[in-house]
Amino acid sequence: MMRDVLVCLGEILIDFLPIEAGGEVTGFSLHPGGGPFNVAVGLARLGQPTAFVSKLGADFFGRRLRRAVRAEGIDDRWLGDSTAPTTLAFVAHEDGEPVFTFYGDGAADTRLTTEDLPPALFERAAALHFGGISLLRGTTPAAALAAASGLRGQALVSLDINVRPLLIRDVGAYRATLERAIASCDLLKLSAADIAWLAPGTDPAAYAAAQLVAGPTLVALTRGGAGVTALRQRDGQLETLDVPGFPVSVVDSVGAGDSFSAGLLAALAERGALSRAALAALPAEALCAALHFGAAAAAITCTRSGANPPGRADVDALLASR
Repeated sequence: MMRDVLVCLGEILIDFLPIEAGGEVTGFSLHPGGGPFNVAVGLARLGQPTAFVSKLGADFFGRRLRRAVRAEGIDDRWLGDSTAPTTLAFVAHEDGEPVFTFYGDGAADTRLTTEDLPPALFERAAALHFGGISLLRGTTPAAALAAASGLRGQALVSLDINVRPLLIRDVGAYRATLERAIASCDLLKLSAADIAWLAPGTDPAAYAAAQLVAGPTLVALTRGGAGVTALRQRDGQLETLDVPGFPVSVVDSVGAGDSFSAGLLAALAERGALSRAALAALPAEALCAALHFGAAAAAITCTRSGANPPGRADVDALLASR
């Protein structure tokens, strides 16, 4: 079989975004969400063949999510059903930053097992993206690690840690999971907020560079509106590439990191760089262009409410304008 699909694995949930009046939250509106699912949506909207791996609840919210997956043109053949409920996440803002409240203990997307990973997944995936809160709960972390280790060397394995400190109950177990995840990936996305929790007081660029020894061939350190710094080893030397961001009027930063990941992966796919070796050998100019594409996708998302990744025409228009 050909490796012809980009696969995202992990949480899929309902985001309840705030409705405000007079400076107060008066209600919430329902939106499909979850970090890996947002990346899948972004990839599909950018024209990439995309599949999603997880489990859905046998409730109204699970059925709503199934419809959303199919409406985006995402392949749902590896998206199973569970009798467990769907994870719900309420999003609000305090001091200009998003804050999250999750209801997901024992939820469907925490119950993915290694037995749920079919042979076709390992035969057809050209890339695997995982991470987020799916590394925190239930049997899904073990399934994610099994998928990553099984595909490493066969497909490009992408990891976005996306630390959510308020959801971490067993710090030791979580750090052990992250260590295994980083060792299994080829492309690691980190944010300054991730590093502030992982290694308080450490220079973000120094921490990112140190991760190259642990497993990935490329580390993308996102810096919000300032852009992204990419680090990799080439010919025995550390290569650092800085790509600026796009000045936009920010409405909501929720989902911006997911859109960056989708944009970067789509751009790498278009450049034939969906393997560890190809990513390591990609010329600096081509890698910067891919990072720039990801930064543009993230910037557009920041101009919208909620995690709402852009399509190809929107990204191309922003790039052309700058």
